Amino acid sequence: MDLFIKLSQFLMSLSLLIILHELGHFIPAKLFKTRVEKFYLFFDVKYSLIKKKFGDTEYGIGWLPLGGYVKISGMIDESMDKEQMALPPQPWEFRSKPAYQRLIIMLGGVTVNFILAFIIYIGMAFVYGDTYIANADMKDGILIENQAMLNAGFQTGDKIISVDGTKIEKFDNDINMKIVLGKEVLIERNGAPQTIKMPNDFVDQLSKFEKSSIVGIRMPFVIGAVSDESSNTELKAKDVVLTLNGEAAKYFDQAQTILENNKGKTIAATVLRDQKEEQIQVAVDNDGKLGVQLGGLAMANLEKLGFYKVSKQEYGFFESIPVGITKGKDQLVGYGKQLKMIFSPSTGAYKQVGGFKAIFDIFPSTWSWETFWAITALLSIMLGVMNLLPIPALDGGHVMFLLYEIISGKKPSDKFLENAQMVGFVLLITLLLFANGNDIYKSIVGR
Repeated sequence: MDLFIKLSQFLMSLSLLIILHELGHFIPAKLFKTRVEKFYLFFDVKYSLIKKKFGDTEYGIGWLPLGGYVKISGMIDESMDKEQMALPPQPWEFRSKPAYQRLIIMLGGVTVNFILAFIIYIGMAFVYGDTYIANADMKDGILIENQAMLNAGFQTGDKIISVDGTKIEKFDNDINMKIVLGKEVLIERNGAPQTIKMPNDFVDQLSKFEKSSIVGIRMPFVIGAVSDESSNTELKAKDVVLTLNGEAAKYFDQAQTILENNKGKTIAATVLRDQKEEQIQVAVDNDGKLGVQLGGLAMANLEKLGFYKVSKQEYGFFESIPVGITKGKDQLVGYGKQLKMIFSPSTGAYKQVGGFKAIFDIFPSTWSWETFWAITALLSIMLGVMNLLPIPALDGGHVMFLLYEIISGKKPSDKFLENAQMVGFVLLITLLLFANGNDIYKSIVGR
């Protein structure tokens, strides 16, 4: 069932993005009276799953789920229809239209991708609002378990002040990416400011260790269950450990240290049970464990117990517009920085480039519309940016040649465009094999 939910979200999101991207080409082509021969979700290599012709256009669904396309008459694209291009140009063909119209048609797909992302972020701000912990309320600092973060110099209890000079106001899901993309992080440790310079190859280092959150919130030691083999029968599920051996154990990371220092001993413990404090004795085994399973507390309960104050900000319709635009802009800039890192070999970020499995793994195994739309908006930005790369066979390659034509007044020959298309196609296949090969490699080595 979990696999079905993940697959459903994956296919639904990609199908939506592909159809809307191709509509971005289709609509201006129709407005400029350019014939569109095919409009397909997925590729129909040799045959189609579904197809139906309306007017001049055949609409269908292919069997190969690697994208989609519109085939525009008189355009040198992945179809490489040389027979058509050998005939005299017709008024309804792409090649017969003015350069500015062809440019608008080619930019239509990525324009829709960016607009869609901003609309989703605006809608999410309006429907879901903004839930976060104010960074100023992280009074006991953050949890650091990620080995790459430890190697960079971070410690549990550090307070993140700013990243690259930008003050951190909210502790939310975006803070991880801000740190990954940052060059300098200002922290406060034991009341004193300290600057940590992020390693140039930090992204590569992240891949070398067991996956865990880059930064997290410090959680209390909550008993989920007591194992049958445990001698600590006085402990009960839902107990919250407050002290161990007379030392404060407000957070689980503090409890771990105390238990490690008291292996094989019986020590005093204070637990919160049914809103009352209880004094008990617990036996620590030779591994520094109590023989219990960890439990968790919902954010509402964490707030009730005084660990964190959760802030909820709601927006009216018009208020949500600038909030959504800011969110979209931040994601767009962030993805641009990621691409820059990928194309900089010294960062090692290219090793983390993923294919379809990497995208599939982003989706959760439980259905959440909020998460679905957040991922879809991010993928829409990624699709728009990737399609703008100046590679022949991508929209950006066509745009590059059209801008050359507009500026120079000279149109590249059909033969040149055909050769460029072939080079671009080979390059794209190479990138596709590399990205999906990375997925396979990481699946094998477990990273």
